[in-house]
Amino acid sequence: MADFCVMKNKILIMTLCFVTSISYCTSAQTFTLTSQDLSGQFTGKFIANTFGCNGDNKSPQLAWSNAPAGTKSFAITMYDPDAPTGSGWWHWVVFNIPANIYELKQGAGNATTQLMPDGAIQSLTDFGTTGYGGPCPPENDNPHAYIITVYALKTANLGIAKTASPALVGFIINQNLLAKASLIVYSKR
Repeated sequence: MADFCVMKNKILIMTLCFVTSISYCTSAQTFTLTSQDLSGQFTGKFIANTFGCNGDNKSPQLAWSNAPAGTKSFAITMYDPDAPTGSGWWHWVVFNIPANIYELKQGAGNATTQLMPDGAIQSLTDFGTTGYGGPCPPENDNPHAYIITVYALKTANLGIAKTASPALVGFIINQNLLAKASLIVYSKR
């Protein structure tokens, strides 16, 4: 009978541990990126004003939540893997966004305004400039997928200049990555 009671207590303890771990896992939040401005396809407000496109070239509002513990900064990229270059196209590269910032306002990607948080760096894009460069896929091409990603990083400063190439920034981001969240938005003309 004593063996039965010991076994029953062990099963009860294991069940409580299992229920506790499920409760902990379901209460953990997922790092998430959202935008009030985007819903599947870019509108003219966010399209480039170059290469034959006539958009307003405004960066969209972005917000993120549930960054993992230990996050010391954020970075954001916008990348078109469908660009006919053999290596895609980097439309926006931002890093050293302070850890207490959880939103970029619409238009923050304009390198001449003061909408970007203090300390954040907008690095070179494949347009050869800093700041946001909106979508402008080739005419009559298939729809392009633009991947907007926010990265939670374990360092406050990537230690690179705004003249760094998007590939170098991406490499350093991935060396310091805690978590990332993405949106995919499409454009066609």
